[in-house]
Amino acid sequence: MINERLKYQDNINVKKKINRKELLLGSIVATIIAISPFFFSIYKSVPDQKIWNTFLFTFDSQYYESVNVLVWTLSSQIIPLLLLLIWFFSNRHWWYHSLLVPISLYIYQIIETVNSDLYFTDKNIIIYLLPIMIIVVPSIYLVRARIFNHLNTVDKTTQDLEDELTFRPKTFWGKVKQYF
Repeated sequence: MINERLKYQDNINVKKKINRKELLLGSIVATIIAISPFFFSIYKSVPDQKIWNTFLFTFDSQYYESVNVLVWTLSSQIIPLLLLLIWFFSNRHWWYHSLLVPISLYIYQIIETVNSDLYFTDKNIIIYLLPIMIIVVPSIYLVRARIFNHLNTVDKTTQDLEDELTFRPKTFWGKVKQYF
């Protein structure tokens, strides 16, 4: 009787710790999403000049000829990338791998923006996205075909099939390791 009570108490304590972690992580994600519109206006705090001197660093904008324009361009790419990454890691649907295509697009654009030898921002982007699309698109189609095959042969709802096909790691690093 005492052992059962101790096991029950330990179960409650473990659930409280998990709920606290989930609450903290959910609060951080919700705060990031809520303040993301304010991040778009961060470029207003950067001077509209070619060379930006601060006590930490000196930055010379070669291509854009204005640090303000560079920060505006980067913020218009980093904020959607951040929101897509949150969506990717919190999504539980079978099609979430398709989010890798716009994520890779934004990563490519950020690299090209920062690149000092930039000639045209979006030149030949399809060449860099093609390997990702070659993997993602057929795999999503195969999962879709598998779902519809199950729908036609088994009497389950779409939600039941999504739950069956969804792998849910418990930790953040578990989710990251799932993709690599």
